[in-house]
Amino acid sequence: MSDAIMPNPPALAIATDRVCHIIVKAREFDVQDVETDPASGSNATDDGAVSILEAHEDDPIEAELVAFIEALDEDEQVELVALMWLGRGDGDLEDWEDLRSTARDARNERTSAYLLGQPLLADHLADGLSAFGLSCEDFEKDYL
Repeated sequence: MSDAIMPNPPALAIATDRVCHIIVKAREFDVQDVETDPASGSNATDDGAVSILEAHEDDPIEAELVAFIEALDEDEQVELVALMWLGRGDGDLEDWEDLRSTARDARNERTSAYLLGQPLLADHLADGLSAFGLSCEDFEKDYL
């Protein structure tokens, strides 16, 4: 597998800013830990805000990611999955059309659940963008 960027990479059907939004939110989602005190009656300021970093059943970050991914059109969802596979090392940029075709064939109504179940989702998406010579550096500066 080559790390070189193709001189004329194919165009993406999904906007880089949309992928970057998912990357930023996926990083927020990935840092969460298991819930340690589900019956806690204290407020976040009393316990050092530890519960903010815990995964809860009604997690707003997960809900936002699911809603955002499900609002994407079919082509964008297909490319998001293909980008994740590309970044994960399932192929090279030269294999992009095959990755997209496989993602299209595998597409179903559980795209958000599939993606959120992938370890290192944010890193794989960032690596997929990098293969196209793209990054989220400017987006993250504006976001953070």
